[in-house]
Amino acid sequence: MNVSHDDILTLYGETFSSRFLLGTALYSSPAVMQESIQAAGCDMVTLGLRRQNPAEGDGDAFWQILRDSGCRLLPNTAGCRSAREAITLAQMSREMFDTPWIKVEVIGDDYNLQPDPFGLLEACRTLIDDGFKVLPYCTDDLVLCQRLRDAGCQALMPWGAPIGTGRGLMNRYALQTLRQRLDVPLIIDAGLGAPSQAAEAMEMGFDGVLLNTAVAKAHRPALMAEAFAEAIAAGRKAYRAGLMQQRQTASPSTPTVGQPFWHSGG
Repeated sequence: MNVSHDDILTLYGETFSSRFLLGTALYSSPAVMQESIQAAGCDMVTLGLRRQNPAEGDGDAFWQILRDSGCRLLPNTAGCRSAREAITLAQMSREMFDTPWIKVEVIGDDYNLQPDPFGLLEACRTLIDDGFKVLPYCTDDLVLCQRLRDAGCQALMPWGAPIGTGRGLMNRYALQTLRQRLDVPLIIDAGLGAPSQAAEAMEMGFDGVLLNTAVAKAHRPALMAEAFAEAIAAGRKAYRAGLMQQRQTASPSTPTVGQPFWHSGG
């Protein structure tokens, strides 16, 4: 994928050529995951610390693939339900993987897996003060996102829809408000099910997309990863090009000036 040198994603002072972040859960086999990562062309992959245990040698093929991919690892605290639990897991991940990067999740509701805004903010404040590069998984609530930014989060990851639903951008007004009001990178995380939805997010001015289920549960995951990568790139180009303004009435693409040339009598 060709990336313009003047349009590089920057997170916490580090640059990334791809705006596609891919999760590593739910694949039918390590080989399918590897093919999908390669097809996505991503620079960063996420992994759930509660679901993997490299210290015990679980899934050696899985870990070898991640090491060989060349992608930066973004451990996450998926499954945590309190700030203290997320903080402890993040500290373990830093020791285990030797990285300050962490995607912070604190789940507040078991039905729709909605983030707990209070626990999330508490965890992020503590981890930022402890030197972590925090990417918080949050809702599209403006005030919460402002508080997370003020706490030191240099990038935010609002959901498009609840995890695994594939419903796309359910609250476009709220998401557009975030993009208009916040001056930090915003990455849509969760709820996307089709490449067209990812393209729409990028056309709105979001800086990247993180997803897992839409690729892992596709009939052909690697092909779907490639489709998402192309959609994300196309959406970003469209945003940079500047979308035309929508109109209520029709406007001819070929304005009529005077008589048609075949009536000119020339």
